Amino acid sequence: MANIIKLKSIENQDGILSVFEHLMPGHIERVYFIHGVPEYKIRGGHRHRNTWQGLVCLNGSCKVYVQENNQDEETFDLDGSEKCLLLKPTDWHQMYDFSSDCILLVMANQNYDPDDYIDEPYNDAKVI
Repeated sequence: MANIIKLKSIENQDGILSVFEHLMPGHIERVYFIHGVPEYKIRGGHRHRNTWQGLVCLNGSCKVYVQENNQDEETFDLDGSEKCLLLKPTDWHQMYDFSSDCILLVMANQNYDPDDYIDEPYNDAKVI
């Protein structure tokens, strides 16, 4: 199941340095960010065959609904840059309730491959 990882951060008089290390299997191959999401818009709505992802809300906030293997489900509040939501490939997820200033950073251990996406939710997944 997806889980929140508290990022290692070093704070001193020059500010805070947060580190992304050893988050997921393999190497981070793809990094992108989502921003300017209109009110009430839902992003995601898929899971993957192979790709692990780490989500960090760099600014603002959003929620992520996750269901794994047609069983466990949980909603995560991403509301601080010290939190990283780690999604396994089997985690069907939807991002929603974006604040107007939200910047959501996504890191993946695979490059984009349309064949890696599974768009159908699990049978009893709550579709936002």
